[in-house]
Parts: sequence; structure tokens; C-alpha cells
Amino acid sequence: MRIIRDYQFVEPQDRGASAAIGNFDGVHIGHQSVIRLAHQADPDAPLGVVTFEPHPREFFAPQSPPFRLMRRGARAHRLEKLGVERLYELNFNAALAGLSPEEFARNVISDGLGLRHVVVGADFCFGKKRSGNAEDLVRFGHEMGFGVTIAPLLEQSEHTVSSTAIRTALSEARPRDAAAMLGHWHRIEGPVIGGEQRGRDLGFPTANMSIEGLHPPAFGVYAALVDVLDGPHKGSYHGAASLGVRPMFDGEVPNIETFLFDFTGDLYGATLSVALVDYLRPEMKFDGLQALIDQMNADCARARDILSAL
Repeated sequence: MRIIRDYQFVEPQDRGASAAIGNFDGVHIGHQSVIRLAHQADPDAPLGVVTFEPHPREFFAPQSPPFRLMRRGARAHRLEKLGVERLYELNFNAALAGLSPEEFARNVISDGLGLRHVVVGADFCFGKKRSGNAEDLVRFGHEMGFGVTIAPLLEQSEHTVSSTAIRTALSEARPRDAAAMLGHWHRIEGPVIGGEQRGRDLGFPTANMSIEGLHPPAFGVYAALVDVLDGPHKGSYHGAASLGVRPMFDGEVPNIETFLFDFTGDLYGATLSVALVDYLRPEMKFDGLQALIDQMNADCARARDILSAL
């Protein structure tokens, strides 16, 4: 997959794609449907996705609480798995935000990226102050020579599938409901960072990762599937993950600590993808270290049972 970040400098081989347009946070089943439609609209064209970095919500409200379901790298990995060949990850800045709907259609879609066909959701808005809608894009496509398909919103159990609904499910400790809407397990991806090695002292060495900038799922302990994406220990493992502030040790900054079952080795610097499968219990403070160790043994036994049944 090729990644293009500037619509004003596009190589000839990166033009002529059939592309889905949107933010694609989470790459949920609704997003996947839009991407499939882009392929079906023009199977002979390269399959593309047009998205924005930073997320427009981050650009307009930088002080808002973290809301993203995945970082840009994780999104790119997921899109590549879906067969996307061209990821137009456009730099969202004041100049792009200030384009009128017609200017966006002409400067970005038509002249800039040279797209042959675009697919957008029925609720798609674009241009300055989100003043353009999907029907406007159809009209501009007729005028400028690119095709447009409007994808219907996808519903599941009478509820519209959306990144917002997925965030709610994760906040309410319902990772399987989130997974049903995502079409895959919700994953937290990032490098392993240095910790205080308390887990190692307790007999449960953990791989620590930051969740900065991401929507925080419910704090607590999860049964987890873990992919080590690089390094000498690359592979897939079962484990248990603790997400939160570590109240037993008066922590303040939330992170995720993952214990890989039946694993020995050093993961510092490796990139992990941790899938939250089932919520086991909330964070809690124990009367002493032995009570904590006993609970961790129980958590791991339960997680093993859950994951062995997948």
C-alpha cells in the first residue's frame, strides 16, 4: 500500500483510484462496507481511501478529551489488510479546512488526486464549516468528471454502527459489542515502553504501552490476544491486560500493561497490538501484595479459559 499525504504532489501511478472518503476511525463494519463499494464501483482502478491527519475533530478542538479508537499507524495496517492500495492520508490544516465544498471537489478530488470514483456515507459533510453534503458531491462529480456513490448508513440491531457507538461500548466494558460493530477485536497498538518492573517482581512481567491520545476503554483487567508485530519474538500470544492507573501503586497516568502467557523474553521497543476480548473485572486496590497476586492468578486462569474457547 502506498501512502500519499499531499494532494498537490501526486505521482501519475497514484492517480485514477476509486476511493472511499472519511475519517475511518476504528475501520468498523460501516467503513468496510464503504470500502467494498469503492472497489465494486470500479474494479479495474486502484482501491483507495481518502482520510485526514490529524482528525478534523483534533484540529478544531485540540483540548477535547482523547477520542480516537486507533492511531494512524494502526489504521493504515487495518486498511492494508482490507486490500487498500492507495491511502491518501491528507494533512488536515487551515488551508484544507478553509476550502469551499466546490474547491474541495475540484482542487482535492478532481485535479489533485485525480480520482475516478468516490464513495461516501449518507451523512458525509465536507468543505468549510461542513457546508457541503453527499448530494452536493454527486453534483460536483457530474460537473468535474468523477463518479460518486452514496453508501447507506449501516445498522445493527436497530442501531446505527458508528465510532461513537463503539466508544460507548468500550467505556461501558462491553468489548464484544464493540467487536461486533468493528468486525474485529478492538486493539491498542504501540511500542513497549519502560515501566517500574513491579509486575516482574510479583511474578507477572508485563509489557507496558501508552494509551495517550486514544479513547480509554473501561479501566480494569481484560482477557487479551496479543500480536508482537516485530522483533525476535514476532508472533501471536494469549494474555491478560490491565488498563488504568494502577491504584495499588497510586498511579496517575493511565496505560495498558499486558502479561503474555507462557512467554519469556524481552519486548522493550517491540510494537504490540493488544486485542481486548473480554472484561474480567474493574481496577481495585487490595489489602496487600499477596491478595493482589492471588487475584492476578485468578484473572489469568479465567483469561486462559476464555481465550482457549475462541
